[in-house]
Amino acid sequence: MLLLSDPSVAAVPVHDLGEPLVDVRELGLALDHRKADPQGSWARVREGVGRRLVRAQQLLPEGFSLLVVECHRPAALQQRYFDEHCAELAAARPGRNAEQVAIEASQHISPPGVAPHPCGAAVDLTLAVDGRELDLGTRVNATPDESDEACFTAATNIPAEAHRLRDVLGAAMSGAGLVNYPPEWWHWSFGDRYWATVTGAPAALYAPI
Repeated sequence: MLLLSDPSVAAVPVHDLGEPLVDVRELGLALDHRKADPQGSWARVREGVGRRLVRAQQLLPEGFSLLVVECHRPAALQQRYFDEHCAELAAARPGRNAEQVAIEASQHISPPGVAPHPCGAAVDLTLAVDGRELDLGTRVNATPDESDEACFTAATNIPAEAHRLRDVLGAAMSGAGLVNYPPEWWHWSFGDRYWATVTGAPAALYAPI
């Protein structure tokens, strides 16, 4: 499993396309407010990501809809999330050094230097039917510890229906050109360094914005 902490991800060059951020609400997508911020960053993605989210919505079976939870995340907030998670893990695992803690932390929070959310390249989302959020096995943003690693996209310790729904989400998102981060079933991205590493693209398309 390729983690965001892998040196190959940081080695990818970035050739920013200069696309603006767009509000997913203006694209007809449903948006949850649990991560809302006063500036509205949580609702914005790069233009190219927005087009692909619309396509993913179209690829879903009839009756299903995407429910977007969080998109753009300012770099300072990303740094804070990562530092806080590292501190939690260090306290829980006193025998590990800083590098080991950072690698484990990257399963749940992207290292700031390569994080796709500050680039407007990533989206955390789930599925809904008639506005009702569906159960895909864990809550969005569940940690590996709290979920016994059921947050991993390919986890086997989840109900069969949750597994089926993850497949439904995955088929639509990958069909639209986004890639999943394996430790988090809800996290998908396009145009960032992780996407470039997975797809073999020569460069990432989006820098932090």
